[in-house]
Amino acid sequence: MTPVEFVVASVRARIDNLTPVQLAAELGDPFLLLVDVREPDETQYGTIPGAVLVPRAMLEFHADHGTPHHVEGFERGRRVIVYCSAGSRSALAVRSLQELGYRDVAHLDGGINAWIAEGRPMTGPTPSPTLCCSHRHHT
Repeated sequence: MTPVEFVVASVRARIDNLTPVQLAAELGDPFLLLVDVREPDETQYGTIPGAVLVPRAMLEFHADHGTPHHVEGFERGRRVIVYCSAGSRSALAVRSLQELGYRDVAHLDGGINAWIAEGRPMTGPTPSPTLCCSHRHHT
């Protein structure tokens, strides 16, 4: 296990890891903030319906009310679910949000790859697992 894999595994052991079934059950909640932390080139093939696109590199700045980059909708008392391609970046994102004071935070374990594998609905173009989800450098 590489050092970063160790860190991600350690974080996953301490956070709320949702399955696609569990996420789908929460999507109707009007107080849910669903956050896609993938990079723009990854989202061109589609997203989970209702997701707000916030690249991982900007998450803390968009979630913090004290920055000029704050995005409306990020509220510490709100349920926030984060996802990425495979679940590593979103796990780390949950840890960061918790450090910023967010308490009701979870991530989609397996990321959008797991969502697509179960045939769940997407917005945008029909995803192809070989196009949107097999990025060499994204996890």
